[in-house]
Amino acid sequence: MAFRSIVIAGKKEPLMGVLSDLRVVEIGSSAATSYCARLFADFGADVQKVEPPAGDPIRRSAPLTPSGKSAWFAFLNFNKSSIIMDSADPGAVTRLTAIIKDCDILIDGRDVDPADCPIVDIGAIREQCPGLIYLEASWFGSEGPYARFVATDSTVRALAGLIKLVGPVAGRPLHAPDFQTGILAGLWGFIAAASSAIARMQGGAGRSWSLSTFESSVSLSEYLMLEAFARGDVVRRIGINRFWPTFPAGIYETKKGWLGVTTGTPAQWRAFCDVLGLSELRDDPALLFGVDRLRNTEQIERHFMPRLKTRTAQEWFAEGLKRKIPIVPVPEISDLLRDAEKRERGAIVPVLLGGEEGLTAGSTQRLTSTPPRRGGKVPAPGEQQRFANTGRRLTGTAPVPSGCIDAGGLPLQGIRVIDFSMGWAGPLCTRTLADLGADVIKIEAIQYPDWWRGVDRRRAYVDSQMYEMKPEFCVMNRNKRGITLDLTRSQGLDLAKRLSAGADVVVNNYSADVLPRLGLGYDVLRKLNPRLVMMSMSAFGTNSVRRTCRAYGSTLEQGSGLPTVIGKSDGPPVMSHIAFGDAVGGLNGCAAVLVALIHARTTGRGQFIDLAQIECMMPFAAPWITLHSIDGAQPVKYGNRHPEFVPHGCFRCAGEDNWIVVTATDEHMWQRLAVLIGRPDWATDMSLKSAEARRDIEELIERGIEAWTMARDADQAMSELQAARIAAGVARLPIDLLSDRQLKSRGYLQEIERVFIGSHPQPSMPIREGEAPYGIRAAAPTLGQDNREILSELLGLAAADIAQLTREGIIGTAMLSEEELQAKVSSD
Repeated sequence: MAFRSIVIAGKKEPLMGVLSDLRVVEIGSSAATSYCARLFADFGADVQKVEPPAGDPIRRSAPLTPSGKSAWFAFLNFNKSSIIMDSADPGAVTRLTAIIKDCDILIDGRDVDPADCPIVDIGAIREQCPGLIYLEASWFGSEGPYARFVATDSTVRALAGLIKLVGPVAGRPLHAPDFQTGILAGLWGFIAAASSAIARMQGGAGRSWSLSTFESSVSLSEYLMLEAFARGDVVRRIGINRFWPTFPAGIYETKKGWLGVTTGTPAQWRAFCDVLGLSELRDDPALLFGVDRLRNTEQIERHFMPRLKTRTAQEWFAEGLKRKIPIVPVPEISDLLRDAEKRERGAIVPVLLGGEEGLTAGSTQRLTSTPPRRGGKVPAPGEQQRFANTGRRLTGTAPVPSGCIDAGGLPLQGIRVIDFSMGWAGPLCTRTLADLGADVIKIEAIQYPDWWRGVDRRRAYVDSQMYEMKPEFCVMNRNKRGITLDLTRSQGLDLAKRLSAGADVVVNNYSADVLPRLGLGYDVLRKLNPRLVMMSMSAFGTNSVRRTCRAYGSTLEQGSGLPTVIGKSDGPPVMSHIAFGDAVGGLNGCAAVLVALIHARTTGRGQFIDLAQIECMMPFAAPWITLHSIDGAQPVKYGNRHPEFVPHGCFRCAGEDNWIVVTATDEHMWQRLAVLIGRPDWATDMSLKSAEARRDIEELIERGIEAWTMARDADQAMSELQAARIAAGVARLPIDLLSDRQLKSRGYLQEIERVFIGSHPQPSMPIREGEAPYGIRAAAPTLGQDNREILSELLGLAAADIAQLTREGIIGTAMLSEEELQAKVSSD
């Protein structure tokens, strides 16, 4: 294990490099590949970024610091080294080929932007270097109707169903500027490459992956897309900070500050009403569930919004902690920078950008024994950064050991995961591990099953087994085996310990103290299994002063700082999604587990991962964090506009509530756009050559674009714009993705059979090794489906023992109703 140090602002900080035996080469230019490579650098890998003489184009991306450095580039690239490669140099191809042959992982963003990279024969290199791991990223994949589309972050999010649901009911959708798809796709790319590194440690060859940025973004739409499959066309834009199917799940003004509120369960709704003194709402049976409350939003908000203004956000937060309500203050960027706990945990870290010292979002993968680097330096073009190295690096030229695993096998086969998680974040983490070949055993209880089976415990719901018909549960728990155990009783607890003793990984996303209180904390399990990797995915972290805060994916977005930089300058903080933080937390959790598994495979020692899901959302605000840390100015809210591109926005098309996102990323695209919309005078006007010059007449340009788009159907407008090589994407609803022609052409949605619901679509991973996605091996388990198989085959229990456990209610296959649960509590 490598110990190293860096000096940031005069402070020497020791670091351990879990991945210091890896060399990573990054070519081309894309936010996704840059972030993927930075995740390797976070844990000590030697990352060599190949740039043209003018530097990576992202170096010039706004927002810029006072000295003209890109805050976005800084976040994506600290702790890397830079190699300048001039494609005009006769020896460039030979030199780049040699650099690639000497690496373990090649991360290729040329399909997004070649950045004048010399053309090398990747196929020939892979034949000579069978251990090389190769990841190629693109906007949409190499094939399909969108394959050659010109794209930006915002046009991709529009097509992925992530823009149309945000904003006022009657007005145009309201969305954030860029800085989102690159983070999501970068996480998926890291998962592909890191799982390949694990497979190679087990004797496998290198692997070749393709990554679709578009499909990575669809990861955020899975939930509502499958809800649309089950319920039909029920999801619409219903107002700023309002999202189907939960209400309230938004941001509200208080006496001082803004407050994020989510009431996901009947108990939370009742507690929220109690703290506000609204007994008439609390006791109304027609308002018990979020979908019911959505029908009465205006009436309900008229009751509680004035009351929220009687106390401060911090005071309401304290009440929420006492009553277990998911309530959180919505911080400004300045609040994040002043938060001592975030600095202590490494959620905010120092970064050097030339002569400027700033702060940015740190690594979210909080491994406690082998933590990531805390901050670093952004390399100047051509600058090599020197870090200690263990000298144990296995390069791409290494021969593949004989007797390796099946080359066509899944990269995580042979790894066992015990999954205590519920909902979206934890199950997405473990589903991804399962998709990649791990044996994932999901543990529920008939008393308290996964809450995504439904929080309705009324007898009619339970007796009709509606809990087996929830599409979101089926999507998040495929490829897993399921067992039920009552962890509040000694027999169930003992069986859980025995399963953990034979596992590689244990994952939970309960509140920080739940498993330790049950007797399943890491201090207990590591004595049974020293090589165990155990991850807690709590909202704020196990040692946080907010560790007891209840949270959903909406809570995580509300508390991340991101909403305060989205929307209009005179408007409230704006949320982008009903549960943004869930998918993001799940992907970060998966990435953290893979790093810890690499360490465990190398040393034989496990460790605890203290993942705070709130921190996983902070990278989306990283450019604003960095900029504000340097210039101290209030962050600019751009609405639908952009800090760099002019024009950039969401424009109305023909028909009802039809919209398209259009942007011009450079002078030539602007000229083509001007000609297309019938303004050739703009195209030839040299005074409008630069984006900053066009900003002076941005409103006039937007009116001109919308006059053109309103005369066309949204898809027709996109076709004409794309034919002219102009970045554009229709603002889709999640239900539209079920028939999206790009997803269909790539086989992204797989039809799976499952009891209770029959045939239903399942989304594939956005990473694939060949032309087709990984096939889904098994539908989600029914409650307790694999009790007998797991208890007998893994733990050696006899049939009589299993029958006794069933009679005592330690295991079972049917959810208990509220009446049955109360009767059990009374009898106990």
